Amino acid sequence: MSKILTAATTAVLCFAVAPALAADMPYYPRIEIPEIEYGPGGSFYPRGSAAVNLHWAPVVRHGPSWAGEVAHPMDRHGYGYSWGAGFGYETGDGFRFDATIDSLETRGAGITKELANGIDEDGDYTLLLRTTLAMANAYYDFDFGGDGVGYAGEGGLFGYVGVGAGIAWNHAQIKISPASNTVVPTGGNVTPAASLMAGVGYDMGSLVADLGYRGTYLTEINNAPTDDTEDGYFEVHNNWIHEVRGTVRYRFD
Repeated sequence: MSKILTAATTAVLCFAVAPALAADMPYYPRIEIPEIEYGPGGSFYPRGSAAVNLHWAPVVRHGPSWAGEVAHPMDRHGYGYSWGAGFGYETGDGFRFDATIDSLETRGAGITKELANGIDEDGDYTLLLRTTLAMANAYYDFDFGGDGVGYAGEGGLFGYVGVGAGIAWNHAQIKISPASNTVVPTGGNVTPAASLMAGVGYDMGSLVADLGYRGTYLTEINNAPTDDTEDGYFEVHNNWIHEVRGTVRYRFD
């Protein structure tokens, strides 16, 4: 009986002392290990574009058949369109790079000649320009949240700026109205090209659309291989093609 009493007494004492001992034990908080953030990833994309444009240049320089003039101010702007495709890569931190090729056409840019000593050359001289434009481009996309970081493809509205450099294959044809005895041969040339771009876009995940401005600079348009000392040769320097351009691109995951 005494053994049973002793065991019962010991059990009661243990239950009484246990809370006090637990209160004196150190507390170790639960530590949660966060998931590792690897940052935004890059992705490849094909793209397609279409645009309307305005062609501007300051003067037309021409050969001896045009009454010996060296330059004549361009008094009419050209207008037209372009369309093209490309392929690129975006890094995921706001930067992207692509290569594009566009078919561009303008018509309507021209001069009016009114010469007392060159009646056969009087009239409107109008340029039809067809250009194949191959460009390498770089862009920076940014969101409108004001946090100063690059746009990382998280969806929604964004802006962009960009630059490009490449080559233009030009084909030029002159239409004269009314028809005269002056002959302006059709021809073409290859020239360096550069562009500036800016606009806004909307990211829908895999599909991204944007609308913006592209200004493309062509150093010279001429009707080579015509000899520049022969009748009918002309040059148009410092050409600017101003475009309003829409683009759609598709991300590969």
